[in-house]
Amino acid sequence: MTAAERDRTETQANALSVELTAMMAEDNTAARLAHSPDLAEQAVWRRLTARHGDRLSEIMAEHGWPTERTVGADAARAAWLVAQHADRQLEVQRRAVQLMAEAVADGAASARDLGFLRDRLAVNEGRPQRYGTQIGAVADGRPVPWPCEDPERLDERRAQVGIEPFDQYTARFAPR
Repeated sequence: MTAAERDRTETQANALSVELTAMMAEDNTAARLAHSPDLAEQAVWRRLTARHGDRLSEIMAEHGWPTERTVGADAARAAWLVAQHADRQLEVQRRAVQLMAEAVADGAASARDLGFLRDRLAVNEGRPQRYGTQIGAVADGRPVPWPCEDPERLDERRAQVGIEPFDQYTARFAPR
């Protein structure tokens, strides 16, 4: 690779990093709208996540999965968050899972984050989740996950990808 090509690649990576982290900031600011009683606010959230999902799809098509090595830790986390919130764009989530799985196999992405995204996709597709990361409701003051495969081995699978035990995780969601 020539010096000019290296500079161009670095410039693209920097631009992607800035763009992805801006998307995450926008997502974090608007997340409160996702469950607003105001339908107009919910629509703002849906349009935002759709726009971000569309852009992530373009990024994945052109560059593959944005890894920490290529765009930095914050931007890699932002790409995951955008994919996680692309609930109405299953093709984006499927592609993200595929590319992220390849990156995890190469040691370039977080197995924990991939576990969360796989569960989100499974729930969105109506399948049991593997790691119990997606909470469906709170019943009798206890968080209840969407259906999980082989619930007896849930904490074992969670540990394999660096997710804390289910009871510890759900304690954060319990009413105080």
